[in-house]
Amino acid sequence: MKFVFLAGGFAGFVATSAGSYWAGHQPDRILFDGAVGCLVGALLFRWFWTVLVRGMRETILLRHAAAAATPAAATPTPKK
Repeated sequence: MKFVFLAGGFAGFVATSAGSYWAGHQPDRILFDGAVGCLVGALLFRWFWTVLVRGMRETILLRHAAAAATPAAATPTPKK
């Protein structure tokens, strides 16, 4: 979780700083925009990570429940 938060912050900082630089802003404004972008990127990545983990957890639980509900279908019956 910490890695996702840091990666999102870095990506947000780089993206907004680059956009602010290309827009021709002064250095103080570029750093301010980068700081805001860092916060927004970190929170956005954190939210996306929780959605992703929740979806993977639900998928695993559903597959486990489906496998437990039909144990006879998993083992083939011998032919005569």
